Amino acid sequence: MDNVTLTDNEKSAKSLTTIIYALYAAAFLFGISAIAAIMMNYIKRDDVVGTFLESHFRWQIRTFWFGLLWGIIGGITTLILVGWLILFVNTLWIIYRIVKGWLNLNDNKPMNIA
Repeated sequence: MDNVTLTDNEKSAKSLTTIIYALYAAAFLFGISAIAAIMMNYIKRDDVVGTFLESHFRWQIRTFWFGLLWGIIGGITTLILVGWLILFVNTLWIIYRIVKGWLNLNDNKPMNIA
């Protein structure tokens, strides 16, 4: 989607998507920001249907829920030490997904989700 001209609605939705990525990134310092981000994803989801931003919302939502799942599994299994590895890998995975999503968003590219 190089040199794509965005409509005013898409520009607004892209700005919102950027804010949501920032909230997910801020969750490493202020965990509550991830709650605000996931709520925004669900509230504004219908506004991005049919645009390249729809894939970003799906990417963000999946990142939240799978990150939470593996965070819980990692937290429970820290008692048997493997949990620390799970938590570490989960953190790297979340960072990767935020960075990859943000870069694709910056280039007006959808997320390729299988």
